[in-house]
Order: sequence, then C-alpha cells, then structure tokens
Amino acid sequence: MAKRKLGRPADQRKALLRNQVTNLLWYGKIETTIARAKEVSSMAEHLIAAAVRTYDKTIEVKKETKNDKQQIVVLDVVNDAPEKLAARRQIMRYLYDIPVMRGADEEKDDFLARQKNVKHQVVEKLFREIAPKYRARTEEKGVGGGYTRIIKKGPRRGDAAEMVILELV
Repeated sequence: MAKRKLGRPADQRKALLRNQVTNLLWYGKIETTIARAKEVSSMAEHLIAAAVRTYDKTIEVKKETKNDKQQIVVLDVVNDAPEKLAARRQIMRYLYDIPVMRGADEEKDDFLARQKNVKHQVVEKLFREIAPKYRARTEEKGVGGGYTRIIKKGPRRGDAAEMVILELV
C-alpha cells in the first residue's frame, strides 16, 4: 500500500509525521486531519508494537568498579537485552526528544537530578508506561494491535478539512 503524500515534500512530510507521532505518545491524544491521522496511527502502532514485544527483556550483569577509596566493588546492574536495545534505538531514531519541563514548585536541584536520570523522555514513557499497559490489554483480550482510536469532529472552519481526534486507547 502506498503511503499518503499529504501535499508536502518528503522531508516536510517525514518531519510532520515524526512530530505528530511524538506528540501522540507524549500527550496521549492530538487533533489533526483525517489523512494525517491515518498515517500517524499507522506509524504509532508500529512503534508501540515494537515496545510491547521487547519492553521486559533485560539481563542482569555483574560490573566491577572502583569506589572513592580505590577499592574494587562488584555491582549488579540490569541492562537491556540486545533485542530490547535494538528496538529502543530504532524508536529513538524516529521520535523527537521533548525538552524536560521544570515543575512550578520544583527546586532547581531536584529538577537537575530528574533531568540527569532520563535522557529520552518519550522513549522512556513508551517503554515504562505505554508498553506494559498494552501488553496487559493484549493478554486480557487475546488480540494485539488497535492501540489508537480516531474520533471524527467534523469539518474545519476555513477549508472544510475533516478534523479528527487521534488518541491512544
């Protein structure tokens, strides 16, 4: 099946879709035209499916490091398995990074500590929140896919383009 061109050159179309998929995963829903929503839905389904397949694949590794007194200390570290790492890198290649926002009542030191721990917020949200939710849904209903929903709103004022709300189920 051919992809929709959306009336834009290839570079603009890819940037538009990446931006909308990133916003859909971060905010949970977006408002857009029906043609864009169908393309964004398709891409989001692929990314979510990759995360659902691999989010729980980790391995424990013993790592030797030196502490402040130059003594060798053995730590148990949980790393991504190669399959999860490959999926994470593919997802990171497609999604944009959302800048870290500081909370209204958050102290500067707390903000810096939180920002230091998470480098790619959208990818972390996908693997930590969205994928486990959809894995449970898949096991409960016995079917995979169907992670997004399109709700029609009606024509847009001005050019009468059919507007929809695209949301994660």
